[in-house]
Amino acid sequence: MRVDQFDFDLPNERIALRPARPRDAARMLVVRPQTDAVLSDLGVRDLPDQLEPGDALVFNDTRVIPAQLEGTRLRGDISAGIGATLHLRAGPDRWKAFVRPAKKLQVGDDVLFEGFGTRLTAEVADKADGGEILLVFDRSGPALDEAIAAVGHIPLPPYIAQKRGEDDQDRQDYQTIFAEKDGAVAAPTAGLHFTPELLQALEDRGIEQHRVTLHVGAGTFLPVKADDTDDHKMHAEWGEVSGQTAEALLAVKARGNKVVSVGTTSLRILESASRKTGAIAPFRGETSIFITPGYRFNAIDALMTNFHLPRSTLFMLVSAFSGLETMRAAYAHAIEQEYRFYSYGDASLLFPHKEAV
Repeated sequence: MRVDQFDFDLPNERIALRPARPRDAARMLVVRPQTDAVLSDLGVRDLPDQLEPGDALVFNDTRVIPAQLEGTRLRGDISAGIGATLHLRAGPDRWKAFVRPAKKLQVGDDVLFEGFGTRLTAEVADKADGGEILLVFDRSGPALDEAIAAVGHIPLPPYIAQKRGEDDQDRQDYQTIFAEKDGAVAAPTAGLHFTPELLQALEDRGIEQHRVTLHVGAGTFLPVKADDTDDHKMHAEWGEVSGQTAEALLAVKARGNKVVSVGTTSLRILESASRKTGAIAPFRGETSIFITPGYRFNAIDALMTNFHLPRSTLFMLVSAFSGLETMRAAYAHAIEQEYRFYSYGDASLLFPHKEAV
């Protein structure tokens, strides 16, 4: 499909720079393509009433690491500043990273990262197209994790970082309350709306809560530069669906209830776990699933998500689920009604169009 079909104009003032407080005070646009009232303006706190007892929410329990590193390239007597965003762990002592400016680095270069009394060095072991490099560090395992935490910064999305710097509040705001497993370089932002009070209301309604893991990579921020979706390459991300979770979700579907993905990250790992069998199965490994209109969803029945960038893989995904024209209309409505967009913005609750499931 032509990528320009997924373009739209977004006023700059619609981009949220801070989350709603409390988190569940955000607005929520409900999109039901197969009903007369397609769009409904509600709030995140209305979520329990939009679901039925026995439905299940699926959260991503990944935890964002301080994966934005500012370093110095060392080559003989010549040094140069570079910025690296870690996006996929490739071994106990190595990470794949996006670097700016990539032209300053060559295979064999050493890079020094410093902060809070910590000196961390890495060698450039490989360099690929698009500014991606492989860094091999001078330590591994938990020792490397501790060093990255000391020298790194929370990798705020570019559309926020361009307007303000990271601060201490972001270290709290840019984590969900489900965050347990270190490895993401971007937050699963739909989960940012949840509070203990909302989780209790969902439990009281009889709605199950389950968890999966997808370590979100920096590729989620990359624009689609190709003119056609067939020419776009997705970067791999690591994820897991446990056997216990797969079994529980299969039971939900067997009794006729809905599996509701909280976020596109949970959706992508669930759909990755169901592609071969057509049913949710245990899964552990990398996925580079790319969902565009025409995809038939196997695992999920509804999706809670934020509002996404124009021409992005995520807007393509929601268009595949609820229909391109429906989502174009929904986003136009959201802009007109002054919803807040992107990572710290408001939410939408999407149901499928007739050909998606």
